[in-house]
Amino acid sequence: MMKCEWVKENILLYVYNELPDDARYELEQHVARCGDCSAELKSARKFNALLSELPVEEPSPNLVTASRMRLQEALETTKQGGLWQRMVFDPGAWLRQIRFAPALAAAIFIVGFAGGIGTTYKLVSGGAGVSSISSSTASRPAESSVMGIQSISQEPGSNQVTIKYNTVSTQEAQGSLNDQRIQQLLLFAARNNYNSGVRMDSVDLLTQQPNDTNVRGTLIYALRYDTNPGVRLRALDALGPYVKSDPRVRDVVLEGLMNDSNPGVRTEALHLLEPVRADSSVRAVLQKLAANDPNPYIKAQARNELSQLPEFD
Repeated sequence: MMKCEWVKENILLYVYNELPDDARYELEQHVARCGDCSAELKSARKFNALLSELPVEEPSPNLVTASRMRLQEALETTKQGGLWQRMVFDPGAWLRQIRFAPALAAAIFIVGFAGGIGTTYKLVSGGAGVSSISSSTASRPAESSVMGIQSISQEPGSNQVTIKYNTVSTQEAQGSLNDQRIQQLLLFAARNNYNSGVRMDSVDLLTQQPNDTNVRGTLIYALRYDTNPGVRLRALDALGPYVKSDPRVRDVVLEGLMNDSNPGVRTEALHLLEPVRADSSVRAVLQKLAANDPNPYIKAQARNELSQLPEFD
């Protein structure tokens, strides 16, 4: 029997058509026989209709930048649970989700069945510990099957790259930087590898193609989230030429200037923003740094940058 607490928690999802079909049906059946939940639904629909009558206004660039920086700061300061905490789950919650989503239950069954067949095949057929795959003959590795990147190397004097990556066993791919499979493995390594040296190698190679949209997105990700300051600094250097032309790059460099824990990364970000220091969002950040930044050099540099800007009337 569906409980009123669950209905009240999910009633907005129902109003905005975000509930699975089975859950919608169960909720409708419950509301039909529960006066309190029926009143809750009517109130939610009335609120939704009221909001729909209001005009939608575009946020200002300053508000967007400030909101992104606050969100980034909140994400970085949120305490993450340990590995064991992330692995432990509530069986009751899983069962409740599966109850209202038979498709999910079927998918779990199919994945488990396919995994069993795949494991049996591996045990029967056996396999070498390391496989070598040439770019002209091998199929593209699915990112979901890549467990990690073991090493990355570039042949001196050429654009040929060799990447060893782990699936169930270690495999190897070779090809040029223009090879789509090589690019995907580099993107995967930059975002997911536990080895900071491999991430650095990957980012270093990706900086040779910063015009690519996926590459630039990965460099932005590395600057925001990589735990190694050397990797963040390398990504920052590659993104520098795009501060003027790409608002995403400008935002992430501003975030690095405000929030990065490494003084070297913050200093480099400050220098890269010089060409756009007249931008209102950049000026606002410089004013904040000039007023109370704990780093004396950055505080002084921010004041110097502001002194060279014309005053607003």
